[in-house]
Amino acid sequence: MFRLRQQFMAIRRYSDQANKIIGPTWKEFWYNKAGFNQLGLMRDDCLHETPAVKEALRRLDPDIVDERNFRIVRAGYLTLQKDVLPKEQWTKLKDDHLYLTPIVEEVEREWAEKAEWEKN
Repeated sequence: MFRLRQQFMAIRRYSDQANKIIGPTWKEFWYNKAGFNQLGLMRDDCLHETPAVKEALRRLDPDIVDERNFRIVRAGYLTLQKDVLPKEQWTKLKDDHLYLTPIVEEVEREWAEKAEWEKN
């Protein structure tokens, strides 16, 4: 058992080192492979419009919502044209931040808490 634990720890140490070296490159590869960045979209632009997302959009700053709508309309236009943006205009992983997900999670927590209170 002790030997197995030592082997596991050694593997984990090497995999952590490999993630530091390969991780960012691997993440960028899959980010670019997804394709939405080639249309100028961010990850949160691709969320399905559930009631929680609609509520989060309502709470969001109107300027950010306008930017999101512009990116979505532009992506739709590019898709209809069967085209993508020039590579220098693609959204980069380092520039893509989750602007909507934290608010959606907050809304879902609030709704779960409200449901819990109504249950009692």
